[in-house]
Amino acid sequence: MKTLGINYDSILPCQIQNYNGDLIFTTENEVPKNVSIPVLFDEISTKKPAVIKGLIIQKLDSGLTEDTLVLGIDPGKRIGLSAYYLGTQITSSFFMSIDNLIDDLVSILAGLKAQKKIIKIGNGDMKIARKIVELLNLRFCSSFEIEFVDERNTSLKIKNYNQ
Repeated sequence: MKTLGINYDSILPCQIQNYNGDLIFTTENEVPKNVSIPVLFDEISTKKPAVIKGLIIQKLDSGLTEDTLVLGIDPGKRIGLSAYYLGTQITSSFFMSIDNLIDDLVSILAGLKAQKKIIKIGNGDMKIARKIVELLNLRFCSSFEIEFVDERNTSLKIKNYNQ
């Protein structure tokens, strides 16, 4: 939880029943039978941080947000990834390799349930964008939408940057 930047309380299993927090993270053996607070089990700790964050958001979701997972990719020498799940950002990172990006994309797409899974890829470097789509189609067989986003006029123009 520290790695994810999430504040938490450490309590004993006997204190779970009277705990007034929002979510409990424990083992299946330690959780009481009739607990009213949402529970996540420790087996999720083997998943990537973005998936863990998404699962926490899913447990805490009130059902008012649209059930959507949006992955934004900025292709180039350094590939940018930003992921939003149920309206909340779960990751923002950079990759130097397409394979590492695909690994993260597949784990996020497979690890989080959503009615709509949308991947938006910038058209700034179409060679890399096409390679990402090709590898993703080979390694993830479930359904998702792909949109190419026009990146023209998205960068700020700086005058006299050398002066």
